[in-house]
Amino acid sequence: MQMPQKNNSSDALFGLGDGEARRRLDQDGPNELPRGETRRLSRILIEIAREPMVFLLIGCGSIYFVLGDPQEATMLLGFLILILGITIYQEQKAEKALEALRDLSSPRALVVREGRKQRIAGRELVQDDIILLNEGDKVPADAQILSAQNLSVDESLLTGESVPVNKIQKDSVSSVSVFAGTTVVRGSAIGKVTATGPRSELGKIGKAIAKAVPEPTRLQTEAKQMVKVIAIAAGFLCIGVIVSFALTRHDWLGGLLAGLTLAMAILPNELPAVLTIFLALGAWRLSQNRVLTRRSAVIEALGAATVLCVDKTGTLTHNRMAIRRLWNRRSSYDLKENLGGALPEAFHEVIEYGILAGEKEPFDPMDKAFQEIGNDLLVETEHLHPDWTLVQQYPLSPNLLALSHAWKSVEGVPFPVAAKGAPEAIVDLCHLPNEERDTVAKQVKEMGDSGLRVLGVARARFEKKELPAKQHDFDFEFLGLVGLQDPIRAEVPRAIAECHSAGIRVMMITGDHPDTARSIAREIRLPNPDAVVTGEEMRSLTDSQLKERIASTSVCARMVPEQKLRLITLLKGMGEVVAMTGDGVNDAPALRSAHIGIAMGARGTDVARESASLVLLDDDFGSIVTAVRHGRRIFENLSHATSYLLAVHIPITGISVIPIFFNLPLVLLPVHIAFLHLIIEPACSVAFEAESESKNLMNRPPRALEEKLFSRRTLLPVLWTGGTLLVVLLTVFLVSLMRGLGELDARTLTFTTLVLANIGLLNAQRSKRSSGKNRSFLLLSFGSVALLGLVLFVPGLRILFKFSSLHLVDLAICVGASAISTACFFAAKLIGVGASEPKG
Repeated sequence: MQMPQKNNSSDALFGLGDGEARRRLDQDGPNELPRGETRRLSRILIEIAREPMVFLLIGCGSIYFVLGDPQEATMLLGFLILILGITIYQEQKAEKALEALRDLSSPRALVVREGRKQRIAGRELVQDDIILLNEGDKVPADAQILSAQNLSVDESLLTGESVPVNKIQKDSVSSVSVFAGTTVVRGSAIGKVTATGPRSELGKIGKAIAKAVPEPTRLQTEAKQMVKVIAIAAGFLCIGVIVSFALTRHDWLGGLLAGLTLAMAILPNELPAVLTIFLALGAWRLSQNRVLTRRSAVIEALGAATVLCVDKTGTLTHNRMAIRRLWNRRSSYDLKENLGGALPEAFHEVIEYGILAGEKEPFDPMDKAFQEIGNDLLVETEHLHPDWTLVQQYPLSPNLLALSHAWKSVEGVPFPVAAKGAPEAIVDLCHLPNEERDTVAKQVKEMGDSGLRVLGVARARFEKKELPAKQHDFDFEFLGLVGLQDPIRAEVPRAIAECHSAGIRVMMITGDHPDTARSIAREIRLPNPDAVVTGEEMRSLTDSQLKERIASTSVCARMVPEQKLRLITLLKGMGEVVAMTGDGVNDAPALRSAHIGIAMGARGTDVARESASLVLLDDDFGSIVTAVRHGRRIFENLSHATSYLLAVHIPITGISVIPIFFNLPLVLLPVHIAFLHLIIEPACSVAFEAESESKNLMNRPPRALEEKLFSRRTLLPVLWTGGTLLVVLLTVFLVSLMRGLGELDARTLTFTTLVLANIGLLNAQRSKRSSGKNRSFLLLSFGSVALLGLVLFVPGLRILFKFSSLHLVDLAICVGASAISTACFFAAKLIGVGASEPKG
């Protein structure tokens, strides 16, 4: 489409100035539908207030008031405020990450401002902006069409009518409008925005969209089920504790306090919050690497990916095509070898008709390459035609990989017609004899072996006034071949090697000629590069035959988008976890079908982006590998965090309940449980989330997609670790009593050992990690020791915690016992007992 230019009569198509656009944005507000209720501080507080831990702390505090112990009750209230503060910080951190993602995921709009094309966030669009629409774009706002070519729009979102609406009647665009949320399925247009945000037609009728609540991920559902099971078990156990305490000690109120304490000790209520925070911050961290997460559930699948099906153009290569070689049946011409030289006259028509077979304002890299060489080498010749008018387009089709443009010249009829496309399709259009077909095929192979993408170019002249319906109805003349080169990205070979070491197979899917695909495959070091499956072969193979072929194939050439869906379906049927890239409208079904659909952010259509789970903002293959690495890191950190969380609750629960059933002095009181939660919560959601990746993270095979976070493989190490610490604590407690020490002494020694051993447990969980420093763990360790020191050595706090003075010998016993437990953790990992290292 011709780029709008400023003129003397009107500056409408020149677009708004940046200052005026900002003023209107401030005046009218962002171009977006009303969102669901934002989780502001007040809402976060309400949600936190519903947590069981809050009710348990309030309940215990109330009992202390009844028992006449306001100091203990006040201490619990203070801990409640601290826990609320930590939780609010974590929730707001996650909410800020989500808000940043919402801004990043705002649909993009191509606008003209001050005569320059620029891509902006759709939310920044304002009334009277000039927008450019192309096939596959989602219309970002209501707009009046100023000019268009073959424009057809899917308005089913508004009308329910599944048939696309042809917007142009008899070349007139007067009073033609398009509406926000609809999709351009064919053609292109220039429009002027008439309404944005809630003032658009979609905004008036679509407010219910803002109320949509995202479904929980598989891991979140699993965590809720785990908490539910533990809660039911805890309920029965608490009832038993209350009854046992009351019967053995004849104190029902004390029994109720002991039961509530046990409930605080046993409930891993941090678990759902930990998962939410991990997924939110994981998505935010991915966005820092130019990967936008549209669905949080995909983070769970990233670490399980076994096959990456990637486009060549723009993903493995730079998507900056340049014409390198020309051939016209009589001779060839290498532009790289003749850099700066004049283009021989014999090749002028090849370039001329290659330009005419593209858009005047091209977006396609090959069209740009033709236009660039035309502007450089044909600028002073009669072979450029800015005054010709495009009359009709004949698009590519799965059966004919060629397109044609019919033009109206200044002289009128006959119509010049330009065609370009796959060499075999152009040869077919030109009806070349077999001998010439063989000559062309030989040249195509030679150019393809050199890593060039080869296009054929043809021309025709049509004498009648009514243009035909099909390209085959023209009498085309073969002009020649054009070899284009798109250099691979420098980081691709290294990234592919990294995928292979991680047990991930990379498959290149391209529309290029098989010889070109083989050349690129060799350059990027794909395994078995000479084994290529073509789209035509796919049509002739049964599913079982194709499964056998693709099991050992890394290259698929001459593929059309519709064939990607079949490929993805077959790979999934073979048990593979498939990630696939796509950018076109026709890629949407395959993107939805893949476990991990990846859309191109820079060159992809809105339809593809909305169908995908991830969007690569820079269309870089290296970003896919980065996303897989992050997915593995997130799952690994989450596995370590949840293992720690469940493991540390075992000794806390055991040391709370065992003394009650054996009529021994109580070890842990509500204030101690609240103190421990000040350490446990930030450890799970902050320290583990910030942990760097393992050194061998990308040298492991992918984990199974159906692998659960809580399975026998992960729960057995938890039981071992938690059980070991429980035995150490019980030993310290019982030995203290056997030595004749009182309740306060035994409690002090046991609690001190628990806090110190918890630091060892935290570090044991990351013992196989990278050597990278994690300040969160360091701060948490020092903070734990500092808090412990306060409650042990500040007399007022020591009394509130019902501790005794800790002597040097006692401190040595605690340090020694915690060191023994920590040594057991590390020794178990060294010999493989209790190891809980996730695959990826």
